[in-house]
Amino acid sequence: MSNKQEMVKVFIMGEAHEVPAGSTIIMAFEYAGYQLKKGVGCREGFCGACATVYREKGNYKLQGGLACQTVVSDGMSLVQIPFVPAEKPVYDMDKITPDINTIKELFPTVFRCVSCNTCTKACPQDIQVMDYIQALKQGNIAKAADLSFDCIRCGLCALRCPAEIVQYNAGTLARRLYGKYLAKKSPELKNRVEEINDGKYKKEIQEMKEMDRTKLSEKYYTREIKLK
Repeated sequence: MSNKQEMVKVFIMGEAHEVPAGSTIIMAFEYAGYQLKKGVGCREGFCGACATVYREKGNYKLQGGLACQTVVSDGMSLVQIPFVPAEKPVYDMDKITPDINTIKELFPTVFRCVSCNTCTKACPQDIQVMDYIQALKQGNIAKAADLSFDCIRCGLCALRCPAEIVQYNAGTLARRLYGKYLAKKSPELKNRVEEINDGKYKKEIQEMKEMDRTKLSEKYYTREIKLK
């Protein structure tokens, strides 16, 4: 029986490379000799840094995904997107209100949405992107905040949008507005923050800062969780 590693051919930035079958795109990049300084972060699908555009052999469709999750296939052509240029308005949270007028002022492009659903199809997190944009068009900040909650800001929705909307920045605004103005306030959270600021947990916090990664991880996963 042969133990030889099965290889597939991929085209990275237009250049052919042989890489192990079953590799993620990030693994393929590094196997091919690329040193990733941008376009890579947590490697586990949480940070959104590794947005990638690719085409599979024999398929005309241009696809997008996260390089840490997407597995290469033979004949795949791919390129990473280290950053998606995007409109990012500056605002003072104390001077804006949680309503449609704020959306009109800061993200007028939202109202150009033609409901094509391309943004939702592009999302590697399966977020209903078009639905939260529609909620913003209606001034429903709470719904937009809820639907966009899992966004990791990879930028693939904005990259594919024919209306040139920067969905993820608009979603971030919705969550900020909801958190500041609409979410139910927790007296327990307020008290805990005051305790932290007063130094009640200074010793415990310092101990965690000095822990190595293994001990910190063990402490996190074995913690007692109290559910009401």
